[in-house]
Amino acid sequence: MQNKIIDKNSIYIIPEEFDDLLALRRIITKNDLVVGNTTWSLKKDDEYTRPNKTERIKIKIVLQAEKISLIGEFNRLQISGKIIETNNEFISHGSHHSIYIQINEGVKIIKKTWALEERNLINHNKSVGFLLLSVERGSYSIGIIKGTHLQIYPDVHFGSTGKQYKTDFNTGKFLERIKKSITSTLDNNENIIIFGPGDTKNKVRNYLQINIKDKINIKVVDGIESGGEDGIHIFVKSTMMKDIMSESKLAKVLSIINEVMFLANKKSEKFTMGFVQTKIANQYNAIRSAIFSDKIMETENEDEVVNLLNSIENKGAKIYSVDSTTDLGLRVSKLGGIIALLRFSITL
Repeated sequence: MQNKIIDKNSIYIIPEEFDDLLALRRIITKNDLVVGNTTWSLKKDDEYTRPNKTERIKIKIVLQAEKISLIGEFNRLQISGKIIETNNEFISHGSHHSIYIQINEGVKIIKKTWALEERNLINHNKSVGFLLLSVERGSYSIGIIKGTHLQIYPDVHFGSTGKQYKTDFNTGKFLERIKKSITSTLDNNENIIIFGPGDTKNKVRNYLQINIKDKINIKVVDGIESGGEDGIHIFVKSTMMKDIMSESKLAKVLSIINEVMFLANKKSEKFTMGFVQTKIANQYNAIRSAIFSDKIMETENEDEVVNLLNSIENKGAKIYSVDSTTDLGLRVSKLGGIIALLRFSITL
């Protein structure tokens, strides 16, 4: 997430991915002040207006938080509470309203005191993005990884493909088409990873390095012999992905999930699945790292989940969040919504 410190009490934040909304759910607490834009139904009052007719207007308010809740299916965080200030003179202070925090929309949070763990959540929830380019002669697909979320764009087919159409294929136009697709989706902090069958991936790498003016980090990966969306799925599940993207959230989450499944098959007691087991393990200060899905906010009391997550992290463990709309999120949801690796065995 992007953030800018206004003063010792105020920080302006722009969530960039669903992980950031989950982090904000843990940061914003009751009585915090939240400054943001919202809408208000204002009653029209003139002689030419139908009785009880209202107009929905945009306003900016300062809201004192009373209830904070995650609306996962809409990728929004709802802050409900009392209006302290507003830029509209017709709206009375003390009225109750809600602000909805969404991805790529900024909000200012004001606290009397910022706890160290709250500041850490803001500063440590910055992740390097990756653009995956799965390419073969005449077609390609792009995948964007942000945090633990993978978005794959549909395959693009360019002209005729196959060796029999060699004379008809315009390599220069194909490479330029790829460059335009990449520059329209590439963020400043993203690395490009190119893979696919044959030598096309190397030609693409050379072309991009010459023709993209911005400084970018490009890596070519051998060993992925499928192109298009299939190639992206194969790469994400491969050991090569873990080696190349070892510091990414996605690679770390995959590693934890695989280790949990390995320990489960061995009938080990050095892991937990579900809210109750993880809560007990935390009481023993046994948790090394944990992953939770946003679905657990629906199956368990949301405030209790937030308290548990904050307690785990305050004891030195690393926590990762996953979106239940992704493959990883679905896996964690099916394992009870939260899993953890333990420092030592516990009989649960």
